[in-house]
Amino acid sequence: MSEHAIEFLRGWIGEKVHCQPSAIKIEKQAETLARECAAKAAEAGIPLEDIQEEVGDIQELIASRLEEAAEADQGQESASKAAG
Repeated sequence: MSEHAIEFLRGWIGEKVHCQPSAIKIEKQAETLARECAAKAAEAGIPLEDIQEEVGDIQELIASRLEEAAEADQGQESASKAAG
């Protein structure tokens, strides 16, 4: 994958992927974000195939990032309650 495609994907995920409270919402949000990412990549002249060649299924990648964000958020909430 080109460096341009990698940078695009990193920036896009960082901007769009945020904590979601439930697995059902995560999957639905990942599906929506994957379509949006593909459209924005196309606008930027980056073929979806270039991204998928490097990372595989972008919907799965986005879902994984959403789950990580949810877990991190839960950890922060737990730490705040313990400190408070």
